[in-house]
Amino acid sequence: MAPSAVPRSLRITGSVADWESWTGLPLPVLGRYVFPEGLAVLEVDRDADRGEYWEPNVWFIHRV
Repeated sequence: MAPSAVPRSLRITGSVADWESWTGLPLPVLGRYVFPEGLAVLEVDRDADRGEYWEPNVWFIHRV
């Protein structure tokens, strides 16, 4: 069976300060950011003081 991709598997949200702490990066403006170890981009909304990250996942079925 072919693998199944799930582009939005795990959602992580936090304040901009949380994300700056977690990633070690400054997030000075509204926008999309790539961060180390991230599998997708981080969406930052400074006005709402919110960062949102959706991590993708790939599922496989293995015969045993």
